[in-house]
Amino acid sequence: MTKPETALAISLFSEILTADQLLRNRLTRVLPNKMEISHFSVLNHLARAQDERSPAQLARSFHVTRGAMTNTLAKLEMAGYVHIRPDWDDARRKMVAISTAGKNAREAALLAMAPVVTELVGEIGAEKVRAMLPVLRDLRLKLEGD
Repeated sequence: MTKPETALAISLFSEILTADQLLRNRLTRVLPNKMEISHFSVLNHLARAQDERSPAQLARSFHVTRGAMTNTLAKLEMAGYVHIRPDWDDARRKMVAISTAGKNAREAALLAMAPVVTELVGEIGAEKVRAMLPVLRDLRLKLEGD
């Protein structure tokens, strides 16, 4: 990579990492009931999947360790947001499903986050956001493929 390309890459990732941190902080402040972004992400994933997942599957989906996912799932289970049961086919595994309370918590989180992200999109401009999405999607897909 040439020096200008290296500087461009550093600038790109610096902006992405900083924006990620700032957005996470903003969203965390509005999430209900001490919910964390990781909790919302798992609830959102389970709600959209509309099916059970194993902790290992969830860990792979979120690119985190099994230990990190186990910690998140334990907190979600204590809050009553997920049900964790033994896998009937393999007693060594567990299966996770979103509960009715988890669906309600996810909806409350979406309602709380909507004004924050809507305001940001309004300030940036819908056209700029539409133009950024394909680039960010390509970046995500490239990173997922590695």
